[in-house]
Amino acid sequence: MAFMLGLGAYRTSNGPVLNAALPLSMSEMSWQLTDHRKRAVRSADWIGRSTMVFFGFTWCPDVCPTTLSDISGWLEELGPDADRLNIALISVDPDRDTPDVLAEYVANFDPRIAGLTGTPSQIAQAAEDFRVSYRKVPRDGDDYTMDHTAGVFLFYPDGRFASIIDFHEDRRFAVPKIRRALS
Repeated sequence: MAFMLGLGAYRTSNGPVLNAALPLSMSEMSWQLTDHRKRAVRSADWIGRSTMVFFGFTWCPDVCPTTLSDISGWLEELGPDADRLNIALISVDPDRDTPDVLAEYVANFDPRIAGLTGTPSQIAQAAEDFRVSYRKVPRDGDDYTMDHTAGVFLFYPDGRFASIIDFHEDRRFAVPKIRRALS
């Protein structure tokens, strides 16, 4: 499983991020963020339901919207079972991704997907707990983009890490992985 996590730790550009450490269990995580409805969310809030988490940002040109579209399709394929999941996009760009910006962005996808953001230190804590890598990459002028781990993390209802769906993985394996996390 560590190999798959390492394989799945791809950034949106410039090649792989070598970060093969498994995420902590939800009960060991200590992050607190704000969702797109401006409510506080803690890792402990997710224990008791299977969880699907993706790290990304709203200015992402390709990987993030593609992944969120994929997640929306998987949720549709899961049918009523999808209602048993916590589903979240955690932003790695707190400077631009406010709760209001995230609300507008996640409205383009399945309504069960929550957008989470926080201060830079709160995002850093969440990334550390999930063992996610990200960094700001300067572009022309004051513009920038974000490199980040691009896998979808799955957790069992008791908070244990279940699996990752890698961005480059054949998409037909995603729903079976999600169903296993739901069991």
